[in-house]
Amino acid sequence: MNKKFSFLFVFILILGVLTACGESANGDGNGNEGGEDKLTGTVKLAGSSTVFPIMEGVLYEYNKEQPKVNTPLESVGSGGGFKKSTKGEIDFSNASRPIKDEEKAIAEQNGIELKEIVLAYDGLSVVVSQQNDFVEELSVEQLRDIFLDEARNTKWSDIDSSWPDEEIEIFSPGHDSGTFDYFNEVILEDKPMREGEGVTLSENDNVLVRGIQDNPYAIGFFGYAYYEANKDKLKVLAIDEGNGAIQPNGDTIQDGSYSPLSRPLFTYVNTTSLKEKEEVQNFTEFLLQNAGESAERVGYVALPQAKYEEQLEEIKSIYE
Repeated sequence: MNKKFSFLFVFILILGVLTACGESANGDGNGNEGGEDKLTGTVKLAGSSTVFPIMEGVLYEYNKEQPKVNTPLESVGSGGGFKKSTKGEIDFSNASRPIKDEEKAIAEQNGIELKEIVLAYDGLSVVVSQQNDFVEELSVEQLRDIFLDEARNTKWSDIDSSWPDEEIEIFSPGHDSGTFDYFNEVILEDKPMREGEGVTLSENDNVLVRGIQDNPYAIGFFGYAYYEANKDKLKVLAIDEGNGAIQPNGDTIQDGSYSPLSRPLFTYVNTTSLKEKEEVQNFTEFLLQNAGESAERVGYVALPQAKYEEQLEEIKSIYE
């Protein structure tokens, strides 16, 4: 009996040691890897379809590290994101343009402060189908002739007599889009864009891609990443602001020579969320450490590393 008891005691002791080793190697026995407590809670993000691919990539990696944090991401346009963030409905408002004064005023009325974070650079890209064999570049003035309502041009031959006598089909981001706002400001100078017959507006850039890709007489614009992802179907046009036609690429977007269509991309974090929610603090730090890589991966241009580090210090000063 004593021998059996001794054997059983040793067996239980060994089993306990092995179990402890397993917890040390794989977690703390409560499902936490490395013995570290995983964050919980929710980080809500919404806004620009242009910024969407950057955030989607960052969240994919973040969810590996913090699987218990819920991170819903909506693509509703920059304006749609600001409508939510100025009411305090979301933690991050993604935008392809700076916040407007009237949006700031609404936020202030609701006791909300939004902190701007620059994520990457983009070159708003004007594209046609690969089947288009007559346009390689456009001047800013020709863009106005195509897109402005007051220009009253509906055919390619109205723009250049050597081009086909075919209707111009326009595919444009919708009015809630920061991309639309930016194009309207720097190209159309805030004058009404042509709408109605022959014009498709959508907040979903993939809808615009599909509309253009098989139509040799279509033209549209959206963020550079959507061109990069579909360059086997689309042709990006060089744009001439007066100093020669320049195509968007990593170098011309970052140095600003692709003018006037180079621009920064943003997200705006609710500072109350930043101060009160550990998961928002954690995600913001992760975002600034990974946004550049995610931006490059989907076709945008990263900021200099020092810019991300500078913004990270500003963010930490808000809640530390």
